[in-house]
Amino acid sequence: MIHNQELEQINSETVTRKTLKEITAPVSENLSEFRTFFKDTIRSDVFLLDQIINYLLRQKGKELRPTLVFMTANLFGDINNRSYIAATMIELLHTATLIHDDVVDEADSRRGFVSINKIWKNKAGVLLGDYLLSKGLLIALENKEHKLLEVQSRAVQAMSEGELRQLKTAGLFNMTEDRYFQIISEKTASLISTCCECGAVSVTDDEDIHSLMREIGMCIGIAFQIRDDLFDYGVYDIGKPTRNDIQERKVTLPLIKAFEHAPKRKSAHIRALMKKRKKSSKNVDEIVDFVHENGGMEYAKQAMYDYANKALDSLNAVPDSPAKQDFADLIHFVITRKK
Repeated sequence: MIHNQELEQINSETVTRKTLKEITAPVSENLSEFRTFFKDTIRSDVFLLDQIINYLLRQKGKELRPTLVFMTANLFGDINNRSYIAATMIELLHTATLIHDDVVDEADSRRGFVSINKIWKNKAGVLLGDYLLSKGLLIALENKEHKLLEVQSRAVQAMSEGELRQLKTAGLFNMTEDRYFQIISEKTASLISTCCECGAVSVTDDEDIHSLMREIGMCIGIAFQIRDDLFDYGVYDIGKPTRNDIQERKVTLPLIKAFEHAPKRKSAHIRALMKKRKKSSKNVDEIVDFVHENGGMEYAKQAMYDYANKALDSLNAVPDSPAKQDFADLIHFVITRKK
C-alpha cells in the first residue's frame, strides 16, 4: 500500500514491465463476470446473427477498456452492477467500431481471425455493427443510465469527427503535429477517456472526480496511440514491426518529426515514397531508416512518456490505496505492451 507519496515518473529506466495477466489480476474476477454479462447482452434468436456473434466472441482482445472501467471504479468505491453496464456499453461500442472499420478498410483479418466482413461480406459486417450499437443504447435505456449514455454519446461524436478529419488530412497529405494530436485525441483517446469517466460515474456522483478521470483517460489514450504508432517502425523494445501505417500511407508522429529534422530534399523523396499505393520492401525500409536517422522515434517515445506522466501526475490527486498503484501499473503497461 502507498502512504502519502507521489507516484514515480516514468522514463526508460523507471518503467515497469508487467504482463497483462499481472496487470488485470486485481479485477480478474470482475472481468470473468463481465464476459458472461456481455455474452448474455448480445445473444440473438436470429440464426445468422447468432452465428456471427459466436464467431465474434472467440476473438478475445486485451480487454483494456473494461479493465479501465473496473480499475477506475475501484479507486473510488466498489465495482457494482452499474460498472458492468458501463463496461458492456463501452465494449459494444468499441466492437462495433472495429467491425465497421474493417468494412471501410476492406480488412482481411482481425486479432488473428479472418475478419467478419471477409467471411459474411460487408453488408453483414455493417448490420452487425449497427446491432451492437443498438444493444448499447437499449441497455442504457432499460437501466435508466442516462449519464453513461450521455458520456458515451460524446465519445461516438468525437470518434466520428476524428475519422473524418483523418480522411480529409490523408487526402491532402498535410498532416502536422497539431492535427495528429487532435485526430488521435478524437479517434482513440476519447473512448479510453470515456472508460475512465464511466468507471467513476458508476460509483460516485462527484462531478469533479468524473472530470479528473476523464482527463487522466485522455492522457492514457494519447500515450496508447503513440505506442501503437511506434509499432510500425519496430525499434527498441517495441516488438515485431507491423509496417501497416506505412503501407496505408498514414503519417504518424515519428514520421512527422523526422520530416521536421531532415533536409528538404530527403524529406521530399520520402514523401513521394509514402504516397505510393504499393511500396516495395526496399521502399518501406528506406522510410523506416529515414525516421530512425532523423529523431522521429526518440521524439515520439518521449511524447508517449510525457502523456503517461501527465496521467500519473493527475492520479496523485486520488487518495492512496492499493487500487491507486494497480491503476499506475496499468499506465505502465499501456506504454510497454508488445501488441
